[in-house]
Amino acid sequence: MDAYLSRIRKLVEALLILTLSGMVLLTFIDVIGRRLFGAPLYGAHDATEHLMAIMVFCGLPLLTLTRGHLTVDLFDKWLLRPNWAWWHRLVSLLVALVLLLIAYEFYNSAIEASQIQEISQSLSIPRGGMYGFIAFTSLLSALAALLGCFGAPPSHPVTVQSHATEERAK
Repeated sequence: MDAYLSRIRKLVEALLILTLSGMVLLTFIDVIGRRLFGAPLYGAHDATEHLMAIMVFCGLPLLTLTRGHLTVDLFDKWLLRPNWAWWHRLVSLLVALVLLLIAYEFYNSAIEASQIQEISQSLSIPRGGMYGFIAFTSLLSALAALLGCFGAPPSHPVTVQSHATEERAK
């Protein structure tokens, strides 16, 4: 099972790298076109918009599964104690519920966009598929957050500074 998940992770990471590289290349070509030739790349805004959505929502399940979201560590001294495990489970459940709401709303938007044949402004890319993709990855992220309810509570990440302090103490 771990080998299977590792392959999926590597595939998603490769897709994220390709998407980011595509955005960089697209922006570079657009800027060169604007500055040197006075003509922007047609549809660059639409393409960038879609690539950004792919990048954000494709990486969201991986980020949620590894608990890689930004956190504020002002209260870690207290909140990372074992008797606060219930708090972490409650927060994971709340995150899962919010992600389920996002998935539900984008699912409805995907259906509506398909029915009215909503398309992007410049390139006429159908929006229903993108909304469906966002709904699916939000659902996967919600499931990943639910796994956080049943897993071990988070621990304080090891930083370079804390590791160096431990080495000096030895």
